[in-house]
Amino acid sequence: MSRKIIGIDVGTGGTRAVLVDEKGALLGSATHEHAHFASPQNGWAEQDPRDWWNACQKAIAKLLLETGVSKSEIVAVGLAGQMHGAVLLDEKEEVLRPALIWCDQRTAEECRVLNETIGEQRLVELTSNPALPNFTLTKLMWVRTHEPEIWKRFRSFLLPKDYVRLQLTGVRAIDVSDASGTLLLDVAHRRWSMEMVKATGLDERCLPEVFESPEIVGKITARAAQATGLAEGTPVVAGAGDQAGGAIGMGIVKAGCVSATIGTSGVVFAATDQPFLDPKGRLHTFCHAIPNRWHVMGVTQAAGLSLRWFRDTFGAAGKPAGDPYDSLSQEAAAIPAGADGVLWAPYLMGERTPHLDSDVRGALIGLAASHGRGHIIRAILEGVAFSLKDSLTIFAEIGVPVNDIRLGGGGARSPLWRQIQADAYAQPVSLLAAEEGCAYGSAVLAGVGTGLWPSVDEACAEIVRIASVVNPIKQSSDKLQQQYKIYRAIYPALKQIKAAVSAG
Repeated sequence: MSRKIIGIDVGTGGTRAVLVDEKGALLGSATHEHAHFASPQNGWAEQDPRDWWNACQKAIAKLLLETGVSKSEIVAVGLAGQMHGAVLLDEKEEVLRPALIWCDQRTAEECRVLNETIGEQRLVELTSNPALPNFTLTKLMWVRTHEPEIWKRFRSFLLPKDYVRLQLTGVRAIDVSDASGTLLLDVAHRRWSMEMVKATGLDERCLPEVFESPEIVGKITARAAQATGLAEGTPVVAGAGDQAGGAIGMGIVKAGCVSATIGTSGVVFAATDQPFLDPKGRLHTFCHAIPNRWHVMGVTQAAGLSLRWFRDTFGAAGKPAGDPYDSLSQEAAAIPAGADGVLWAPYLMGERTPHLDSDVRGALIGLAASHGRGHIIRAILEGVAFSLKDSLTIFAEIGVPVNDIRLGGGGARSPLWRQIQADAYAQPVSLLAAEEGCAYGSAVLAGVGTGLWPSVDEACAEIVRIASVVNPIKQSSDKLQQQYKIYRAIYPALKQIKAAVSAG
């Protein structure tokens, strides 16, 4: 009987479960959508954690039913999920209020307080990161200030996937990669920062125990076994935040290996052997899901979203029978590299890397009467690549090696966008034979934790395969390097315009 593992991804829109065998083959997957997403006010984002647990039960049960696998064949479970969310629990570990999730932006005042009381530089020294509204600590502070009656009953917090683990195992735990996004972890030493805890007036007893990602932290309880169909006693490992889990699935495990992923947002992720710090706080520096390994990460808020915005606003030319994105790419492919001088700044939702500016907005620059739809679409594809290249530029500034760039997400499925990225980065880019996301990465971690593979490195060497390589085209790449220099001048100009408008 072959041994099998289950990986679970607690996403924003739904929870996905995958079944993987001991050779790394994906045997099946099942997803159950989340029923609730609330935005009570502009910029707020909340979900009910109990909805995640319900979706997890349904996804696992569906996976077992559709694959026909016996629960006795499942040797371990791994977890990954959306980062930064704040699940507040009372003394009985019951949910106190809807969770403030990763994209909630209500905590600007809490960030200001942290910068004033602890200091921007000291925050980076203690946690390797600046204060941002995304991080869990700022959400806890907001509840303490604005919902004192709830705060009186508050005893502990968890992140989204860890709340699901609590339901599976009865254990309150977190892994180092997810804990890195709380602004409470001493990332360099992979432990909670007691100085941050004391400086913010938290009780250290509210902190979950922190583990390395492949460590077994609990076992499926009788109650969870009945709810999911898993066997009681099945080991559950610590798992990872979604970005680190996804990187494991792409084999981004060694220094010099980098991924550039274009989904709704865009992420450039580099594995490192040490915690590289950006003194200006433009990058996230987090623990990787591999012991004694870290990663740095830059984020573009509106990467694939830029193209979706164009599609939804202006549509595809004519009425394409197939995927409208293919039609858009065909229009853009007819335009030469550099889009005849048209530039797109993809700041539809503000920007994180490198500007840390939630108020900046997008801009289309250089339009002339001779330009058409294809120029604008090509400029959008190039502008997103330039935004991701900003992260690679910072990597070079702080000494992060970049030897191998692997593409992921929806952007990797477009031949044109793949070529544009190779040309913009002026470096070959690789495509994987299969990219299964962070649920797959969490399954790999579960396999390592239970001895199916000796280490994450060896697992990835065995199961991750490069399908093809796209090389930059010199003439096009030279043109995009020129365009990138002009692109870099757009943000300072937009900032000046915004200041002038505000002053007027």
